[in-house]
Amino acid sequence: MRERNGAASGELMRLLPSVDEALQRPEVRALAPRVAPELLTELVRSALDAWRRTAKAERGDGAAVRARLEHAEWTRDVAAAVAREERAGLRRVVNASGVVLHTGLGRAPVHAEVALRMAEAARSYGTLEIERETGERGQRDARLGALITRLLGCEAAIAVNNNAAAVVLALSALARGKETVLSRGELVEIGGSFRMPDVMAAAGTTLREVGTTNRTRIGDYRAALGPASALLLKVHTSNYRVRGFVEEATAAELGALGREFGLASFYDLGSGRVDAPGAPELAMLGDEPDVRGALASGVDVISFSGDKLLGAPQAGILAGRAGTIARLRQSPLYRALRLDKVTIAGLEATFELLLAGRGAELPTRAMLLAAPERLARDAERLAAGLRDVPGLAVDLVASTSQPGSGSAPDVFLPTTAVRVRHATLGPNALAAALRLGEPPAVARVQVDGLLLDPRTLLAGDEERLLAAFRALAR
Repeated sequence: MRERNGAASGELMRLLPSVDEALQRPEVRALAPRVAPELLTELVRSALDAWRRTAKAERGDGAAVRARLEHAEWTRDVAAAVAREERAGLRRVVNASGVVLHTGLGRAPVHAEVALRMAEAARSYGTLEIERETGERGQRDARLGALITRLLGCEAAIAVNNNAAAVVLALSALARGKETVLSRGELVEIGGSFRMPDVMAAAGTTLREVGTTNRTRIGDYRAALGPASALLLKVHTSNYRVRGFVEEATAAELGALGREFGLASFYDLGSGRVDAPGAPELAMLGDEPDVRGALASGVDVISFSGDKLLGAPQAGILAGRAGTIARLRQSPLYRALRLDKVTIAGLEATFELLLAGRGAELPTRAMLLAAPERLARDAERLAAGLRDVPGLAVDLVASTSQPGSGSAPDVFLPTTAVRVRHATLGPNALAAALRLGEPPAVARVQVDGLLLDPRTLLAGDEERLLAAFRALAR
């Protein structure tokens, strides 16, 4: 029996071509324009190796496998692998989820003018670190710092790669080798399982916990101070809320305590709500702290994200007293965390729009401020287009959108969603088909259908979404 099985597997393996022969097959040659030659060779080799393992493991006469090999089914595997490669990597996606700052989809989309400035910076040389008047070496973020201070009304500001980097830089520069005092109720965990105690350890500062999970008073901070104390830290609990019997020390109290004892004070705002001049306030965000208000509280330095409520490229912005910002700039970590020219260009363009009173034009703000009446009209128009697609049952439902990315977790914005039910696919299968389609689209799965929220659709996305559904119907 073993000899017969071995003979069968050997016969099956002889039905497989060599890699060079496989590359000459018409089905494979048709794939050549879609991927690099080296990659196509690798995918062919991988597919053939998989079929050889199948043939070697075959028991019995191998009739089923033989039939599949005689029909060159391995070429389908190569084609599928090429398709997976084409789908891999960063691609434009239609966000119909209603989550404005969707972390998985890249958070804030930037304004068209911001994108143009970033593209120009990427494809050309620029005045990154040169003074045009003198020709001497300049400071790469001087203009950006000036724009931030003008908008926020602070003494100085710098920016680094993201808010986590901003926190690490502040902790390291202000409290390395010393103690940082923080409330137990603010020992947060941010995305990717990064916990504040671990971040503090990485920055070289010792955590001194005070208070309890639900109640911490300024007296708890005062009682914890000693010779090793260096920094008073307050962390906004962006992605959760503690309700009921609660109390917390305010940023103003921490700033005053720091000045009394000669200690630095730092407020990590997380998302960072900026109510721009001339633009409608983001009042719907409830108790999400305002950046200007945090600065006015008297703490030495604050930090917040660029790619969340600000609506800018990814960055961590640090703003506050000039002396404190100078200490951060002098840290060796600052150079490691500093921004590249493309991000600087995008941030400059964003702050220029905000200063020009055009903040409402930023996509994130436009989505958050969208009127329910307009969303209802958009939903009806989208539904009308989807009703022409075969195999779909379409209706409108009252629903809610969310800011996302840990911003204002208690806030639900009223919207009108389009509910889609497919003749043969359940909600999860339909959502998967849309993600794998061209163009890919992300929607919200519910038990009774797939919801499409017009709040997060950008210009042109409605037609892209209709095209994705039409492709499924073919």
